Amino acid sequence: MSIYVDVSAAVHAKAGIGRYAGSLARALVASEPGRFALFYNRTEGIRPPPGLEDVPARTIRAGYKPWRMAVWLGQVARVGFNRLVPDAELFHATEHLLPPLRGVPTVLTVHDMIFKLFPEHQKPLNYWYLNTTMPLYCRRASAIITVSEASKRDMVRHYGLDPERITVVYEAASPEFRPVAQGEVDEARRRYGLPEQFCLHVGTIEPRKNLTRLIDALQQLRDEGLRIPLVVTSARGWLYDDFFRRLEALEVRDAVHFTGYIPGPDLPLLYSAATALVLPSVYEGFGLPLLEAMACGTPVVSSNASSLPEIGGEAALYFDPYDVEAMAGAIRAVWTDAGLRAALREQGLAQAARFSWDRAAQETLAVYRRALQ
Repeated sequence: MSIYVDVSAAVHAKAGIGRYAGSLARALVASEPGRFALFYNRTEGIRPPPGLEDVPARTIRAGYKPWRMAVWLGQVARVGFNRLVPDAELFHATEHLLPPLRGVPTVLTVHDMIFKLFPEHQKPLNYWYLNTTMPLYCRRASAIITVSEASKRDMVRHYGLDPERITVVYEAASPEFRPVAQGEVDEARRRYGLPEQFCLHVGTIEPRKNLTRLIDALQQLRDEGLRIPLVVTSARGWLYDDFFRRLEALEVRDAVHFTGYIPGPDLPLLYSAATALVLPSVYEGFGLPLLEAMACGTPVVSSNASSLPEIGGEAALYFDPYDVEAMAGAIRAVWTDAGLRAALREQGLAQAARFSWDRAAQETLAVYRRALQ
């Protein structure tokens, strides 16, 4: 018998959820070797996440959308998918997709309620699917994990769930996120063509990331005579046309650099090269880049929305994500004040150290034990 952890998001490199699935699975396997197995949706060229190559795995070959539909229809019809994981003791769904399993306890991680709170930020099909399926998946799961108290409150308010069914287990920055030697930073700066000083944004380009207001804030600072380059990592997500139209209309467009997707091993280098991380999101279920930047010693300027103050504590400089002037003021303060940057660096390193994947694994195992009872 094995506890199965769905690492589909990790093998398909799905941004923050992927890093969650991979990091948690590695910590769980290290905590109790031999007890775990992996499950994932396999396509051509897909391999297990790094560090999990020797863990037993069961896979399916299905397109992303067909698999999502199959899972939902299986839940509606109460058709068990047990043949996919015939020796399962428990199944942990690490993204918003819970396969129907008869007689097997299941744990569902809910990262956020963006689809409920910000329907205008969703593609129509995704909005329809999540609003249709998530109440069902939450009812069917033996236990639910959220990654922040903010997400837990959203679930209780919108779904009327018993708070006792929901356990908050915080994520953490992976061990590779740490201050990097200057020589490695300089090499990464050359390889990616990075400016000597810049603000960094890590995350998919989509409306809730609030990048349109961020470039408006940078334009305001430019009008004051402060030219601040912005480096944006990760790929385009969805509903990004308004952002690019706005960018093309502003003078600041020549100071915005897009790197595209950055491989995981290179992310600590970019954090370490940055003058500051700017996280202007209107909503984050957790906001992993905030902790990753802090773990690398990078000062953080952050929105004060949703989970971000909960995770960042007193180690970030916050602003109202809907107030462009406040955003510009926070960026100006960190950009121009070396003493403030040094203080945020030290506070950030201490804050990031409060979170660990070992602790997350132990708290997740406690959820498993309760579900198995």
